[in-house]
Amino acid sequence: MQLNHQAIQDLNLIAAWLALDDMPVEGDIEADMALLAGHAVLPNIEGAVALAKRFGLPLLLSGGVGHATGALAQAMALHPLYRDIETRGKSEAQMLAAIARVFGGLDDQMLLLEGASRHSGENAAFSQRLLDARGLRPQRVVLIQDPLLQRRADATFRWQWRERDDAPRFINWPVFTPVVALDAGMARITGAPPQGLWSLERFVQLLMGEVQRLRNDEQGYGPRGAGFFGEVAMPDAVDAAWHRLMRLPAVQAQLTARR
Repeated sequence: MQLNHQAIQDLNLIAAWLALDDMPVEGDIEADMALLAGHAVLPNIEGAVALAKRFGLPLLLSGGVGHATGALAQAMALHPLYRDIETRGKSEAQMLAAIARVFGGLDDQMLLLEGASRHSGENAAFSQRLLDARGLRPQRVVLIQDPLLQRRADATFRWQWRERDDAPRFINWPVFTPVVALDAGMARITGAPPQGLWSLERFVQLLMGEVQRLRNDEQGYGPRGAGFFGEVAMPDAVDAAWHRLMRLPAVQAQLTARR
C-alpha cells in the first residue's frame, strides 16, 4: 500500500487522537481494577496483563464471539508463546485469559471473564452486569482496548454508567500509540513489537471506520446517529485529515475491499 508523506502525517494525527491516554507518565496508578475489552493486538493485550500483575489488579476480560475473534485466534496461532493454546470454539475472554496465564502467570483468582458480548456496547453493558452480579463496585478502572478503539470504548463505557451514582472513573490506557513510519521507502506501523500488530491495510480500514463511527451524524454512533453514546467532540484537524485520506485512491481501495 503506497502512502505519501501527507497521508502518513494524517494517519498519525488521527491515530494519536483515537488512542486516548489518561495514564500518568510516571509513578503508581490509583486504580482497583483493570478492564480489557476483546481485540487482537497482542502487544496491547500483553501490556494489560503486565499492568494487572505489577499492581495486583483484578483483570476483567470482556469479549464473546465478535468481529475480532477470528483475528485474535489467528494472531495467537502465529505467536511462538501462544500458538499451542486451543482457540477453537473459545470466546475472546477465554483466549485472553489463556494469554494472561501464559504471559503473566496470572491465576484464575485475578481474572473475571465476561464471555458473551459481541461488540463494544455489549462489552460495557455485560461488564456492568458481571460486576453487579459479583457485588463489585470499583471506583477507578483502567480501561484498555485496541488503541484505535480506545476513544470509542471510553465513550461507550461512560455512557453505559451515565445514570449510576456509583459509576467508576475510567482511566483510559491504550498501552501504546501506533505510529506509521517510512522504512526503506515502505510504510510500516511502529510503537510496539511487530508480532501481533495490524497489517497496514487493516490499520487503515479500522482507523478510517473509527472516525466515521465517532462522528455525530446520521452515519455515526453518536446522538444524531445510532445513539450508542454521547457526543464525542472531534477536533477540526482530525476531521480535515480524515477527509484528505478519504480522497486518496489507495485508501478508497482498502475501504472498498473491507466491504
